[in-house]
Amino acid sequence: MSDESLIRLCGSGDVEPDGVIAVEAPGLPTLAVFNLDGEFFVTDDLCTHGAASLADGFVEDGQIECPLHAGRFCIRTGAPTEAPCEEPLRTYEVVRSGDDVLIRRPPQP
Repeated sequence: MSDESLIRLCGSGDVEPDGVIAVEAPGLPTLAVFNLDGEFFVTDDLCTHGAASLADGFVEDGQIECPLHAGRFCIRTGAPTEAPCEEPLRTYEVVRSGDDVLIRRPPQP
């Protein structure tokens, strides 16, 4: 992994199918790593509606349900799909390298 913009988050086997885990990455907020049928997606872990970890939520039909107020987000896009969530989640570009799940570090604002 020579590209310095890539950050390793976990191994692909660390996330159960249709599951989610929270991971820490240097210089970023806590992230949620999702495994949807072997395809990986990464968003911020903190719900945009309330201070809840989405990794404690429920994954169903490509959505994550917040454990605090039952709002939902599309895992693929971060878009809110059910109230009370209105603000989208930040998503990250996922890169696979062997069994590693990585993201490309987002540009600094």
